[in-house]
Amino acid sequence: MPSSPSLRRLILPGALALALALPMAPAQAQLSGFGLAVAESAATGGETLAAFYRGRDFAGLWTGSDAAAVARRNALLTVLADSRLHGLPAAPFDPAALVARMQAATGAGARGAMEVELTRLFLAYAHDIRSGILDPGAVYSLNKREPRPIDDAALLAGLEAAHNPLAFLRALAPQSPEYARLMAARVTLEEAIARGGWGAPVRADRLEPGAEGAQVVALRDRLVAMGYLAPSVTSGYDGAITAAVREFQTRHGLTADGVAGQGTIAEINIGPEDRLRSVIVAMERERWLGDARGARHIWVNLADFTARIVDDDRVTFETRSVIGAGSADRQSPEFSDEMEYMVLNPSWHVPRSIIVNEYLPQMQRNPGAAGHLRLVDSRGRVVDRSAVNFSQYSGRTFPFAMVQPPSAGNALGVVKFMFPNPWNIYLHDTPSRDLFQREVRAFSHGCIRLNDPRDFAYALLAAQTADPEGFFADTLRSGAETRVNLEVPVPVHLDYRTAFTDADGTLEFRRDVYGRDALVWEALRAAGVDLPEAAA
Repeated sequence: MPSSPSLRRLILPGALALALALPMAPAQAQLSGFGLAVAESAATGGETLAAFYRGRDFAGLWTGSDAAAVARRNALLTVLADSRLHGLPAAPFDPAALVARMQAATGAGARGAMEVELTRLFLAYAHDIRSGILDPGAVYSLNKREPRPIDDAALLAGLEAAHNPLAFLRALAPQSPEYARLMAARVTLEEAIARGGWGAPVRADRLEPGAEGAQVVALRDRLVAMGYLAPSVTSGYDGAITAAVREFQTRHGLTADGVAGQGTIAEINIGPEDRLRSVIVAMERERWLGDARGARHIWVNLADFTARIVDDDRVTFETRSVIGAGSADRQSPEFSDEMEYMVLNPSWHVPRSIIVNEYLPQMQRNPGAAGHLRLVDSRGRVVDRSAVNFSQYSGRTFPFAMVQPPSAGNALGVVKFMFPNPWNIYLHDTPSRDLFQREVRAFSHGCIRLNDPRDFAYALLAAQTADPEGFFADTLRSGAETRVNLEVPVPVHLDYRTAFTDADGTLEFRRDVYGRDALVWEALRAAGVDLPEAAA
């Protein structure tokens, strides 16, 4: 991203001043002064840094008046000046403060120490921009993503060999289309903040077609300011406002009925500052996820209650989903894996937590409770319930498993989609259909229920059979539990995005149903990230 003319005026004189202040010293002087300072400073930065400078005979990567060193310095200063646009911490990447320290480094020892400081700063920037500022799992435990590994030696070698250092540094940021679209959305929101926001809030509990008055005007003005409605002087809730409200509802995961009820008005009244926070959090999440989503992949956005198949950045299939309920022990985790197979006519092997927390207390009161489930011992044999004294067991000592065999009423429906993982999370059908009509769909024990599981299966099977519907129906008709491998495993990402875009750049928002974005934002703030001064 190009920097502004004023920024270039800051960068180039600062870099040239350093080039004049830090000319390359003769070899003997480097060994006794500059080179010794580089060696000492690099030794405190770990073996990778020390080995890198040993390999250069302690010559500077940034220091000197040669074209390569000047280009690297200017490139670093340029990307640091743009780092705010990526939502990175401001203080450690302040280019003006860095130029001042560079210009003050006038002695051989100071120049050597500054040389290594620049390298450390480059690596810190590379880690933050490439894999994220935060350790995902340290923010909340149900984020199972680990920091993406960064090879510092490869970074240093890449920069050293780069003919265009600025292009090399800019390529460290995620190259996904989504990241670029979020960057553009950030700029748009900052411009809205600079203009003073989106106007007065709507102070009404409900507005609907036919309404008149000041609060309809307030609704109209906010819709205009947000870009959902063309400028208008109407004071009535007319067809144009109805259509604009419906579009707003669609982009915010609300029931799109064109009526501004309490929930819709609450979302309309959220200002650009809060929306900008959501976008900054989404950019951090994009850094966690990285570029390798897969040309074809499955994206489950927990905050949106949807599961999508995405081919080359285009959604080719979408279905509603039900996710884990809001309590800490039932929320769905976030992680990435590969979908390897599906199971038709599945048995439901009841998770241990459900057995001991829900079914065991029922069977202690009534041994015949949950009679649709088989009691199974450690050798897989069905146990006669009448021979079991359930009252003698606790949740810790209960020795049996519980299984629901394939049936029309099976809790997993007719198909489940497997990407084996330590948390026993998968996607599946369900006989309970009413929950899919809810606006907020957080009701499961953690697994993801799909509204259209058969169509989802057809879309996956189409890659390996000419008649996916016929194959599915024939297999289902057998009544036997059947594993169907995917010939090409499909990456699957269980993600949590309250701000995201589509391939056309349309920005959408969702409510923070699990409160996770609030935790990420607070962690980012603690790391030094903040909104622009006008928005803070």
